[in-house]
Amino acid sequence: MRVPILMYHSVTDRPNSATRPLAVRPSVFESQMTYLKDRGFTPLTLGDLVATLYGTGGAPVPERPVVVTFDDGYADFHSEALPVLERLGFPATVFLTSGWVSDAGNDAAGRPLDKMLCWSQAREAVSCGIEIAGHSHSHPQLDQLSETPLRQELRRNKAMLEDKVGRPVATMAYPYGYSSARVRKEVRKAGYWAACAVANALASDADDVMALPRLTVGRSTTMNRFRQAVEGRGVPIIYLKEHALTKGYAVVRRTRYGLRHVVGRE
Repeated sequence: MRVPILMYHSVTDRPNSATRPLAVRPSVFESQMTYLKDRGFTPLTLGDLVATLYGTGGAPVPERPVVVTFDDGYADFHSEALPVLERLGFPATVFLTSGWVSDAGNDAAGRPLDKMLCWSQAREAVSCGIEIAGHSHSHPQLDQLSETPLRQELRRNKAMLEDKVGRPVATMAYPYGYSSARVRKEVRKAGYWAACAVANALASDADDVMALPRLTVGRSTTMNRFRQAVEGRGVPIIYLKEHALTKGYAVVRRTRYGLRHVVGRE
């Protein structure tokens, strides 16, 4: 079975320069979700998908599963996306950066790109069937961190989310989509049992559960491209540019970390 896991960020008509490329207009988002409803897709949270695909005690996989995910935790998820999801009866997964939460207080870390969710909004989302999942504490490039800060980013994020929303957190997504074998090993040690990358491919039970691929949905995603992606028609072709950039940059990142690690020991 091949499953589209959709990756959203901001849903707004007024994105800033930092979020613009991945910001989807609310009217477009509603049209996309309505298409899924009309075509008989059954949305699942990432946790529920993994439980069904990997035989961990979940319900049987529906005929046309789809997972709708949101990275970072922008405030417009609450104001724009959540009402649409509620109206259609769709669950979803929000990968939340704990240090970016608007009322993080002394726990604030990193540099949020726009107005972010607050903790009460995250809890409200959970009450509406939304899965709150991990996305690191300060949104760094995890594959460029050494062991101690990497562990702190993963474990602090998980602990804070569980404390603030009052639910277990067992899934996460890598900031920027960057990971490595070393990072994935630490993610497992931190207590996560599934994680999302990007990769722009359909997911299946043949994929590494710690690097499940997702399909990018952004400002330039036309309705025709969206239909092709979720239906699995020509996914490698319509994401050809993204695939080439991802593979090339992965080599650069591995080399960069290796050089930094060697220099640090000299």
